[in-house]
Amino acid sequence: MPSFDVVSEIDKQEATNAVDQAKRQLTTRWDFKGVDASFELNDMAITLLAAEEFQLEQMKQVLEPCLIKRGIKVSCLEYSEPQGSGKQMKTVATMQCGIDKDLGRKVVKLIKESKIKVQPALQGDQVRVTGKARDDLQQVMSLLKESEQIALPLQFKNFKD
Repeated sequence: MPSFDVVSEIDKQEATNAVDQAKRQLTTRWDFKGVDASFELNDMAITLLAAEEFQLEQMKQVLEPCLIKRGIKVSCLEYSEPQGSGKQMKTVATMQCGIDKDLGRKVVKLIKESKIKVQPALQGDQVRVTGKARDDLQQVMSLLKESEQIALPLQFKNFKD
């Protein structure tokens, strides 16, 4: 039976490239001349450091287009509240990857409510969808792409006929 997996992954290399590009753009901006501001990528979290809170907002506007150009959707970012530590303000943008149980249940419920003849199953941090016809699976893919209930970017992997 044909099947595929619904996953939410972020390419770490593309994230690294996007942060490096944002760092380069930050050094060329005139409003950041002489300001101690930086981006740091640690695993799947980007730390933004600046002198003032409004500069953190400007840094977000530098970072987000860089991520978009690299194919990473901004909807997977979750920003923490800005925190002051000495002379610097800090916020952390966590990149969410993987489908947690709540989102997995939403995906399964959305597929079942569509009445397409497929079987979704939650398997760890992914959802496996099986069906008899390839057309049904493609309908599910288009349904999930167009859905506004799902905030995270989804990818479809491991398509088997």
